[in-house]
Amino acid sequence: MPVSIVTGGAGFLGSHLCDALLEKGHTVICLDNLVTGHVANIEHLAGHERFRFIKQDVTEYLYFPGAVDYVFHFASPASPVDYLQLPIQTLKVGALGTHKALGLARAKGARFLLASTSEVYGDPLIHPQPETYWGNVNPVGPRGVYDEAKRFAEALTMAYHRVHAVDTKIVRIFNTYGPRMRLNDGRVVPAFISQALRGEPITVFGDGRQTRSFCFVSDLVEGVIRLAESAEHDPVNIGNPAELTVLDFAETIRRLTGSRSPIVHRPLPVDDPKVRQPDIRRAREVLGWSPRVSLDEGLRRTVDYFRDMV
Repeated sequence: MPVSIVTGGAGFLGSHLCDALLEKGHTVICLDNLVTGHVANIEHLAGHERFRFIKQDVTEYLYFPGAVDYVFHFASPASPVDYLQLPIQTLKVGALGTHKALGLARAKGARFLLASTSEVYGDPLIHPQPETYWGNVNPVGPRGVYDEAKRFAEALTMAYHRVHAVDTKIVRIFNTYGPRMRLNDGRVVPAFISQALRGEPITVFGDGRQTRSFCFVSDLVEGVIRLAESAEHDPVNIGNPAELTVLDFAETIRRLTGSRSPIVHRPLPVDDPKVRQPDIRRAREVLGWSPRVSLDEGLRRTVDYFRDMV
């Protein structure tokens, strides 16, 4: 029976990963300092014989008795609201937290998977974005604290693989959505859905012609687990290549919620990417993975979740 540690396991993605690993028969140790994660995301696992929650900051020393087979490093603020309010903590978890998690994986002989991000591509000059693209990132801009934390984490992960022969994986996660997102986390899916359900104006930044690609959380988690179980060491994009403009996305939310909320425009944030679309050829070839949940189906599930919260 595999033993998996999930850092950031009480967060949106981490909690869904904990669920999926338990379903596969893993024993799961969930670590979270609850700065952006929430116990509510894992309370349904209370009392599960193969689940354990530990409140801990992953930038501090990590020690666990016994065997560990996988370390999934998902700890990090991940929304603009969070990492703009917590810039130093974001950099620390990307650097010190990744170092501690890699050290644990090395000590245990465990496989290590880093949850990286499409933000390593910055405001891309190549579209769609393949894993071979090095990115266009402003290191001193406000978003740089997140982008560069993840870029450093990737470099550190590959160094541990090359120098210490740690069995490492890197997943570059593109926009992912689903139940357990926070209403006020600043990302476009919860922002638009909550505004639509409340009948408030839907806030579109810029002219709305910037593009995004949205992957439902169950598809993302399936890709993550396939990568963890694979022999691949180079970064792999996991996301849904179905691209649409932010303005079209706002109209989709209005249609699915039956909302009459007007769409209003606000100035575009600094360094906001103009396009975002994953090239997932490597995921298809190496993992046999591609997304299965359509945008309408995934959004309906997400809207149903948020209806009980607004």
